[in-house]
Amino acid sequence: MVNEQGNRIVGITTPDNSVWKPGVPLGYGRTYTVKATAVAADGVPTQQVSTFSTLTPRNQTKVSLTTTAGTELRDGATYGIGTVVVARFDEPITDKAAAERRLSVSTSPPVRGSWYWLDDQNAHWRPPQYFSPGTRLTVEANIYGAPLGQGLYGQEDARVSFGIGDAHVSIADDLTKQVSVYSNGQLVRTMPTSMGMGGSETVNGQTISFWTQRGIYTVMDKADRVVMDSSTYGLPINSRLGYRETITLATRISTDGVYLHRLDSTVWAQGNTNVSHGCLNLNAENARWFFDFSVPGDVVEVRNTGGEPLQVWQNGDWSMPWDKWLQGSALS
Repeated sequence: MVNEQGNRIVGITTPDNSVWKPGVPLGYGRTYTVKATAVAADGVPTQQVSTFSTLTPRNQTKVSLTTTAGTELRDGATYGIGTVVVARFDEPITDKAAAERRLSVSTSPPVRGSWYWLDDQNAHWRPPQYFSPGTRLTVEANIYGAPLGQGLYGQEDARVSFGIGDAHVSIADDLTKQVSVYSNGQLVRTMPTSMGMGGSETVNGQTISFWTQRGIYTVMDKADRVVMDSSTYGLPINSRLGYRETITLATRISTDGVYLHRLDSTVWAQGNTNVSHGCLNLNAENARWFFDFSVPGDVVEVRNTGGEPLQVWQNGDWSMPWDKWLQGSALS
């Protein structure tokens, strides 16, 4: 087999010499020529030449393998026990079952898990329980050449391997106003906090909640300086509760802007009174310690707060019961 430029395509033959196939994926919109020669029992050779072209897709999609923060998973990196794998397509997928069949997660030791389609472009994978420290994962999206519905084809494959580190679990309890941090089951730090003040405000027909939602979050990312602006979620800066402030030592745990972060002005309230808009305020020493301690995928459980429970789209993958999670698979 050669392509239109005369370059040979290597291939492999089955042991019984009855089937030959290319050893590499063929390109889209290319022309190939196959020349086959057979020798009969009487020694007389026959030859056949065939030319064909591969299709040119109307549209193609790439997939990125990321954390729930949208950050690409890095080969050889170490993540927390609550890590959720995200297959993020750059085009809407209409045949989710076809796409999901092309996604795989292998682990050592073996761990069962399932994909959950958050929307038409994002499939999340997790096991029933947190990973054990030391688990190794290899994630593959073998979508090249695959039809994914309505003329959409996979553009290229993706693959990443990484590991799971120590078991970091932090429990923020509104009854005590404390964050208890555990490493591999041992309590390593207790930090006074001030969480969401509760209640809500309606602005231009939009109801804004000031609760820290209860549920299981994970660390998404962290930044030494973050500009927090209430207008980004509908609360004008010049309103009664509006704000625009540069915050330091901020560890993000939700897609809609919940952080554990330093706030010196609420040290008086930390450990006894909730006064924030939803974040978990810490003093400088504790914020620095937690910032340095945390890695993406670490677990943060918020307990005994009011308001609505955390949703999957907010980085609440672990808040969903396993039986309901399974229903989010396109293959269920």
